[in-house]
Parts: sequence; C-alpha cells; structure tokens
Amino acid sequence: MNDKPDTWTRKQSKQVADCRVFKVREDFCERESDGVEHTFFVIECPDWVNVIALTKENAVVLIEQYRQGSEEITLEIPGGMIDDGEEMEKAARRELLEETGFEASEFIYLGKSRPNPAIQNNWMHHYLALDCEKTRETAFDEHESVVNKLVPLAEIKNLIERGEITHSLVHAGFYFLDLMQKKL
Repeated sequence: MNDKPDTWTRKQSKQVADCRVFKVREDFCERESDGVEHTFFVIECPDWVNVIALTKENAVVLIEQYRQGSEEITLEIPGGMIDDGEEMEKAARRELLEETGFEASEFIYLGKSRPNPAIQNNWMHHYLALDCEKTRETAFDEHESVVNKLVPLAEIKNLIERGEITHSLVHAGFYFLDLMQKKL
C-alpha cells in the first residue's frame, strides 16, 4: 500500500474552449507511478472573492440572484471575479459596492478555499467587511439582477441549516468567520 496518492505529470495541454469568464484546458497526463496515460479537463478561472458584509447593527448584507446552473434564485453574500492585475481586497471592495451599494470602513482577510479542485484551478478569497453603510445605488453588469437583504448575523446559522443558504462558497466564508471569532 502506498503512503501517498499517485500524482499525474502534465505532458501537454491545449485550450479547448474560451467561455468568456473561464477557459477549458485539456491536459494529456502520465501517472508518475506506472506511466499510465490519461486525459483531464481543467476549468481555468480567475481567483474569486466573497464578502461577509456586516453593518454597524450586526446585520449581514445578503444578495438574492438567479443562478443559471441550478436554475433557481439563491441567497448569497456579494462576490465575484478578481480582475487581471487587481488586488484581492480592492476586488472585494468593488464587488461589495457594485452588488449592494455598501462600503465598509475595514476589510479583514478570513482565508481562502478551492471552489472545486477536481476540475478548477482557482482560489476563493473570503473577506469580512465591518461597519458597512449604504453609500450609493447598485451598479450591476448587464446580465445581473440582484436584490439586497439585511439579515441579523445571529440568523445566518439557521438559514444554512434550513437550506435557505445553499452555496458552498458562502458556507466556507461563514466557516472562516466562525474560526476567526473563536480565536478572539
């Protein structure tokens, strides 16, 4: 029995699709232990950010939006892609402002997680934004339609348990927040 799982060496790659917000790469690989060859497909995505935005009243700024993949309206925290060359915190501030019209006095980096390492190459960076205040109206991309909701932080666990917040990357953000709070 092996001490470690087998790894694969990429011998060659080619791009098979450019889908605007991600690309698909085909990797031709060889297993290190025995030379077996296999083809893998990887979704190349920019890194993402999401933001747990808390008002001075300790309410979380949530967003509802339609998601084509699941064909349903989901309850989430604001977030999105980090633009090429953009700093992570700047992206978090931009996404919060664009999707909610809120700004924060302080941003705290909570941690990072892999959205789906089986097929994606990117990271999700989780932030906490404190003392959020609405400073302007939202500014959506042409294909976005978002509704804002303010929910007491104490209610978030119940929303997750009842299946009202189902997005795993939102769950991860609140997990990192819980870890941070336990350290204080």
